[in-house]
Amino acid sequence: MAEAGNPTGPVDATALAESVTFTSELIRIDTTNRGDGSCRERPAAEYVAERLAGAGLEPALLERTPGRTNVVARIRGTDPSADALLVHGHLDVVPAEAADWTVHPFSGEVRDGVVWGRGAIDMKNMDAMVLAVVRAWARAGVRPRRDIVVAYTADEEASAHDGAGFLADKHPELFEGCTEGISESGAFTFHAGPGMPLYPIAAGERGTGWLKLTAEGKAGHGSKVNKANAVSALAAAVARIGAYEWPVRLTPTVRAALIEIAALHHIRIDPDAPGFDVDELLGKLGPAAALVEPTVRNSSNPTMLEAGYKVNVIPGRATAQIDGRMVPGGEDEFRTTMDRLTGPGIDWEFLHREVPLQAPVDSPTYAKMRAAIELFDPDARVVPYCMSGGTDAKQFSRLGITGYGYSPLKLPVGFDYQALFHGVDERVPVDALHFGVRVLDHFLRTA
Repeated sequence: MAEAGNPTGPVDATALAESVTFTSELIRIDTTNRGDGSCRERPAAEYVAERLAGAGLEPALLERTPGRTNVVARIRGTDPSADALLVHGHLDVVPAEAADWTVHPFSGEVRDGVVWGRGAIDMKNMDAMVLAVVRAWARAGVRPRRDIVVAYTADEEASAHDGAGFLADKHPELFEGCTEGISESGAFTFHAGPGMPLYPIAAGERGTGWLKLTAEGKAGHGSKVNKANAVSALAAAVARIGAYEWPVRLTPTVRAALIEIAALHHIRIDPDAPGFDVDELLGKLGPAAALVEPTVRNSSNPTMLEAGYKVNVIPGRATAQIDGRMVPGGEDEFRTTMDRLTGPGIDWEFLHREVPLQAPVDSPTYAKMRAAIELFDPDARVVPYCMSGGTDAKQFSRLGITGYGYSPLKLPVGFDYQALFHGVDERVPVDALHFGVRVLDHFLRTA
């Protein structure tokens, strides 16, 4: 039964325990994705599929590349006329150096009420919570209102070619009727100050534009004058890109976030007013500014340089890579700006590109997500925000699925959720998992 004061539901002690056990055991299955094709998600996919089958579902295991396994299953709702909802989570994780961690990153150790390990936040916790909810429904004979499609994907931490991209391109029939989806990076507690627990729901993502810059020059001896030095030309372009200050571009999601967060700080704003200065406002929002600051404009960060093979040889070619991100509607500006900043003699191309996303914050689904959080945390202040990075929602958007970031966790003061994404000592409190299971159950049953 649900706790006293909460509506009766199928979440029981078994579901709460399973959310912890599944998180821990999934962490122990090393699904490190280095981006070189060596990752094998299949053991984790088989683990998930076995537990979905135990809940009476018929999970499909699908691969583009052997070992890069995805799992998809459908839970039939009580209202066949309702649109279906996609719930997706990825099974792969980024690398972790054990020597840097307090506990081994693939131990899944539960210590002092906290589950430790790579994936505890990103995002085997959400994978486990969804499993626990689905199995609780099966035990109680409960069905959601609308069809729920659950998808566990490979390769999210790289290109998604073997994961969500493959599913969207080759198996769209599995997502028939899905109009909306939820996944990672939203509905977590962000403590913006005393008595101000924010729960940001992601209603947008910046687009991804990873670039390769190439400078061609004249090879020669390092002691000679060389006006066609590829390294010099590339370095100048990279410096221009790194120093460039992108103009502010406020999308509807970011505007809504600014208005709501400012109001919580007793500041009334009009983003359309002449002279409105978003950077000045961010300086008044304290810690909450971190939720919005990365998404008020495009960005371009140099990340890799490669040239030469000996100090006294001028190479004929030099290359660099740039991590570019584009706000919704900012793609054309990004391209024209890169043309200008790279300058003559520098070629650039997209190594990887994905579209920016935007979801409505006035939809019935958003309202139900907000209500589910407020039901289990009456002190919650739910606000929209736009993710600075991206998720598998980009690939599923090809199927017309509107994506939200909604993996609920109630976190204590001082717990820096965002710093643990891809960070050292990644971990999640047991109580946070229990909260997430209750919120997901209520939302998914009633959505």
